[in-house]
Amino acid sequence: MTTRWTLPERFSFEGHAIAWGAIGEGPPAVVMHGSPFSSREWRRIAPWLARHRRIFYYDLLGFGQSAKPDADVLHGIQNRLFAALVGHWNIDRPDVIAHDFGGSAVLRAHLLDGVDYRSLVLIDPVAISPQGSALVQAAKAHPEVFSGLPAYIHEAILRAYISAATKHGLRQQEMRRYLEPWLGEEGQKAFWRQIAQMDDRYSEEVEGRYGEIRCPVAVLWGAEDGFIPLRDGEELVRRIPHASFTVIADASHLVQEDAPEAIVAAVIDFWRGLEMT
Repeated sequence: MTTRWTLPERFSFEGHAIAWGAIGEGPPAVVMHGSPFSSREWRRIAPWLARHRRIFYYDLLGFGQSAKPDADVLHGIQNRLFAALVGHWNIDRPDVIAHDFGGSAVLRAHLLDGVDYRSLVLIDPVAISPQGSALVQAAKAHPEVFSGLPAYIHEAILRAYISAATKHGLRQQEMRRYLEPWLGEEGQKAFWRQIAQMDDRYSEEVEGRYGEIRCPVAVLWGAEDGFIPLRDGEELVRRIPHASFTVIADASHLVQEDAPEAIVAAVIDFWRGLEMT
């Protein structure tokens, strides 16, 4: 099942427009994307989950169709944005499913901002330090060089970076949709800006507190994740009491593209298990 992926609504957060949408009926649930992606990564998954929940989705500040300010758009602000959106949507204790830096945002919102969840599913989240690939480290050391690359070089690097997040690659049309928010002068600067802002101190601020998580947790991990190693998933589960751990075979970091059916099955099974307890 697929749906035409649109973000028709706008929410103003600290003067910046945040693009969002919602589908389905039932108790509230929120899906969160990671970097350098957008809510589009949920397009094949959210329609199935919407048979069971009212699914809220949005593009993080600095990503996708949301505003791309020349400011902090990673750990330091995304948890506050998420808390503000939960208030705007007027939802209480949603089920939350979060990927990559979306995982960092929901963990910080829960532990620092007091946002409560009915349940939490984390998919290859940014949660254990140290973090950052060789590309990330080079971009952090020389942000002005990367943001000033010729457009065709920038696109080639970006295309390779996104491809590396998948096990099986992307069709040209889908690759183009992931690329589009980062192309052009504004998009290129925004991409390298968020790369340069990756900083372990934000994970370190909360990773000693994972034992304080106040809801059931399921962790899913692509077995062949080349961005965040499987051992980080094993360590994360060790730190969260009673968390379940599912390794998804033949999938890399962007599990939503490699094995969307595995996410749908795991999440629905998790929700059904909660309803039986």
